[in-house]
Amino acid sequence: MNEALNNILLRNSPRELSEPFPSEDEMEKVYQAALRAPDHAWQRPSRFIEVTGDGLKKLSAAFEDFAKENIENLSDEILKRYIDAPYRAPMIIIVISEIKAHPKVPEIEQMLSTAAAAENILLALNALNYAGMWRTGVFALNDKISSYLGLEDNQKVLGYLYVGTPVGKQKNIPEMNSSEFVTKWI
Repeated sequence: MNEALNNILLRNSPRELSEPFPSEDEMEKVYQAALRAPDHAWQRPSRFIEVTGDGLKKLSAAFEDFAKENIENLSDEILKRYIDAPYRAPMIIIVISEIKAHPKVPEIEQMLSTAAAAENILLALNALNYAGMWRTGVFALNDKISSYLGLEDNQKVLGYLYVGTPVGKQKNIPEMNSSEFVTKWI
């Protein structure tokens, strides 16, 4: 089977990630792959914040502050889960879409371009024998989180890619019958 197609078919979101994570040179290739995503009118909306080391503490603090100030009836247990979330992987890539006013490229299309860039990141990581999982939840797709991350008003967090080396038992890739998802007009 074609190596590129096999990479797509075998990509999976692991249950657990640990070190090592990609080197700076490897991440340059990953970001170059991300920037190959479809991009109508060359808007280049995709932005990324790479978080490692002490940056994970900074992200944890941002999650904690956001949760305390914006989530009603926040239990200590849920708050602890939010504080601990960044430590589930040795690297996190915050996926951001920087929305620009354009007469032919609406906001949603720019966000979809960034989503395609995120998938390219996951595929590139897989090709380099690393792994990633895409997380959203309360810290994504809302306008309030941006200020806690030091973003501009036109920047939207689409999600967080947790990155590292997969460890432990891997999830089985389920068999999929494409006919359940595809309608053919002949």
